[in-house]
Amino acid sequence: MNRRLAAAADLEGRLGYQFADKDLLERALTHASVGNGGGTVSHNQTLEFLGDRVLGLLAAEALVALNADWREGELSRRLVAVVSGSACARVARGIDLGPALRLAGATSQQGGRDNERILGDAVEAIMAAVYLDGGLAAARAVFETIWSEALANAAGSQGAEPKTALQEWAMAKGLPLPAYAMVSREGPPHAPTFSVTVTVQGYPPARASGPALRTAEKAAARALLLREENGA
Repeated sequence: MNRRLAAAADLEGRLGYQFADKDLLERALTHASVGNGGGTVSHNQTLEFLGDRVLGLLAAEALVALNADWREGELSRRLVAVVSGSACARVARGIDLGPALRLAGATSQQGGRDNERILGDAVEAIMAAVYLDGGLAAARAVFETIWSEALANAAGSQGAEPKTALQEWAMAKGLPLPAYAMVSREGPPHAPTFSVTVTVQGYPPARASGPALRTAEKAAARALLLREENGA
């Protein structure tokens, strides 16, 4: 197995999703530069179009769940923060998507594996591929895994920093302080991905990932708060 295919296989682990149709994943990872756009190679542009809509639905759903009292303008502002091209590129870097991309040689040599537009489009295409392969519930699960930090940041202005908010929530219930544990660290040294769990006594743990340990801890704290406050 060559390095790119190995990177694609590793990517499934970071997504928390195994494709039944591996060709869908390959298509999502294939940039239009491959084959010079000649039509003989299935690239990811159509999937990117669909993935943009899937992502928009899931992000809107999550934001409404965060605070049903936010007005349309507030929701729209936060939605942009979650699904913008730069936000998608950050998510792609967080899951170390670049090495798995299938690019033309010249595009790769020109820095395509860290190009914001290419990364953002590819992660949207992946959301469409998951949706087509496993349905909306599977896409939602992947979104909750890899967009946890972006969602936490978009919600951040509603109150305290997530770890502080979770600590205060636990204390208000007379419980010990939340306990954080690193589950794994994956990816190259220059772009690691940390997975973390947080546990509050008497409640199931919550898990999240991020490009830094503290970022992952904040996302896990936010995930536990969201789950318990919304009765999930």
